[in-house]
Amino acid sequence: MSAIFAGVLVVLTAIDIERRIVPNRIVLPATAVVLAGQLLLNPDRWLEFVLATVGAGLFLFLPRLLYPAGMGLGDVKLAMLLGAGLGASVVAAFVVGLLAGFVAAVYLLITRGSSARKMAIPFVPFLAFGGLVALYLT
Repeated sequence: MSAIFAGVLVVLTAIDIERRIVPNRIVLPATAVVLAGQLLLNPDRWLEFVLATVGAGLFLFLPRLLYPAGMGLGDVKLAMLLGAGLGASVVAAFVVGLLAGFVAAVYLLITRGSSARKMAIPFVPFLAFGGLVALYLT
């Protein structure tokens, strides 16, 4: 299950960098497959994986509600994939991913000045990085 999860994260990262989208035809079936696989492989942790899937999506949906231009729904759906693949470790993935995104934003502010505040940067690579770190280190 980890190989499928990691592979999808890599594919979605490449697509988001190139096209700035997270295709539903990839992320939604992948979330369903990964969640189903986790439930089959870890039936005693079913509640953890279901709550992590829903909770991770809600965690990124709230900022989307507050500032719709700041984040796309693809990022929200990716968060659900992270929850399905990582369970409770999705918290570590968010910490690492948000920290990596913050470092990149600070770098852009330093190198590009105030014009960087208007730049759109893809968020999936940072979330995917956090997901892979959490997958292999937790």
